[in-house]
Amino acid sequence: MREFTLPALGADMESGKLIEWLVKPGEEVHKGQVVAVVDTSKAAIDVEIWFDGVVGELRTVPGETVAVGAVMATILAAGEAPPEPGTPPAEPEPAPPPEAPAPPAPPASAPPGQDGASGVRRRVSPAARRHAEELGLDPDGIAGTGPLGSVTLADVDAAAARRPSVAQAVEAASPAERQAAMRESIAAAMSRSKREIPHYYLSETIPMARAVEWLTSENAARPVTERVLMAAVQLKAVARALADFPQLNGFFVDGTYRPEPVAHIGVAIALRQGGLVAPALHDVAEKDLVTVMRELSDLVARTRAASLRSSELADATITVTNLGDQGVEAVFGIITPPQVALVGFGRVAPRPFVTEAGLAAIPTVTASLAADHRVSDGRTGAQFLASLHDWLQRPEDL
Repeated sequence: MREFTLPALGADMESGKLIEWLVKPGEEVHKGQVVAVVDTSKAAIDVEIWFDGVVGELRTVPGETVAVGAVMATILAAGEAPPEPGTPPAEPEPAPPPEAPAPPAPPASAPPGQDGASGVRRRVSPAARRHAEELGLDPDGIAGTGPLGSVTLADVDAAAARRPSVAQAVEAASPAERQAAMRESIAAAMSRSKREIPHYYLSETIPMARAVEWLTSENAARPVTERVLMAAVQLKAVARALADFPQLNGFFVDGTYRPEPVAHIGVAIALRQGGLVAPALHDVAEKDLVTVMRELSDLVARTRAASLRSSELADATITVTNLGDQGVEAVFGIITPPQVALVGFGRVAPRPFVTEAGLAAIPTVTASLAADHRVSDGRTGAQFLASLHDWLQRPEDL
């Protein structure tokens, strides 16, 4: 039996509220399947499971706030038998001697699902237990109104009616409260970053005439719905450049750096109500530009609709922030722990630039790098920016 715990959905997350279970006990689940919806300070997140198995016990109930790392459910291996209903806990109370009288009915203060005197499960009719499990409810956590406090079908239906929907749960807090919680989370993560990570910063002015001309020509031959933005070209160039600089693509955890072989690029996305989220585009280097653009558009739309998956928030190996569309000349970001680098892009615009033909006004962009000095140094960072410069001069190879 394995335990399914609440993953950290970002460096600033300490807990989340379970909104809904999408599975029930006895159901087979597979790696990558969405099994629950959890509300964080930033969005309602679809939480995926990371191994195969069969749902055993759901240990948390909708509406409950769960700490990161807390056990939410147990998952049985193929062929593994679930515990028998009514199985006592690992250290059960000793049974009363044979001559002892039968235990009284559970008092009102008994813990959910147990008889306060004997430690046995509350009385639940088989039909009520089955109905509760179908609805994703813990039958032993439902108050019973039947004889001797037993749980009936009506009790299960009443508990299901009281359970908030995803929309109700997410909207329970006012916009001002959610905004304040988000700002607090962002502040905590960025304060931790500046406190723990020895940042160094580098920047490079990159000529973009070749990339702009190539992209304009490529888009002319594409339907409007498949046109590619410069942001997708920049993301792909970052992913390709990272292949030669593993010191910038990975995680620093517990005093040790762990490079990642694949670039899952976190994209900083501003939310309409304020704040930002940086979910990951997975395996960017291996995808063509049309696919990167399509997935980027989808990611932005789902982020702003508060419909993200847990892997998109937990997998990013580096972050890219692009404020060019806001008219910003350059941006120098703060690394999102446990990542070790962040790339920034400013506005692509005509500027004076010395070319082989002399001084000319050509499109350029300022690319910046914030990196963790515990893992890399300025020489590595400079070489990475030089590689990024090179990739953007030959966009046809992306």
